[in-house]
Amino acid sequence: MTTVSTYLTFKGNCETAFKFYRMVFGSEFAHIGRFKDMPQDDPNCVIDDSEKNNIMHVSLPIGNSILMGSDAGGGWTDGITIGNNFSVSINTDSKDEADRLFNALSKNGKKTMPMSNTFWGSYFGMFTDQFDIQWMVSFDTNPQNN
Repeated sequence: MTTVSTYLTFKGNCETAFKFYRMVFGSEFAHIGRFKDMPQDDPNCVIDDSEKNNIMHVSLPIGNSILMGSDAGGGWTDGITIGNNFSVSINTDSKDEADRLFNALSKNGKKTMPMSNTFWGSYFGMFTDQFDIQWMVSFDTNPQNN
């Protein structure tokens, strides 16, 4: 079943925000990973030492939904402002469905990360659609890491 969630992006205070959300909603993190957990040998995963303890991905179940988030790292941080610090995240049941949704929704938009396999076990991509809404699309090949 395809699901839609909200993904929040922060400038270094993701952990503080999600600890607050966890307290408010009374649930526990399904996953929390830090930038230091990324493979160090991948040139696409270079992060400054000062940001290595920041949140790479966190997910907090709330009822039948999941609130997800991360800190922006590296060169992405300067581009984060109130109003563009969230994305609609779609998780699909198949790679084909992920490709279909990515291609259809990104038409006339700006692809920021093409669909590709990631080190965290997802087939994943990001884009901003023609209406300036940011999207993430994924098919999890390793679903316990959501």
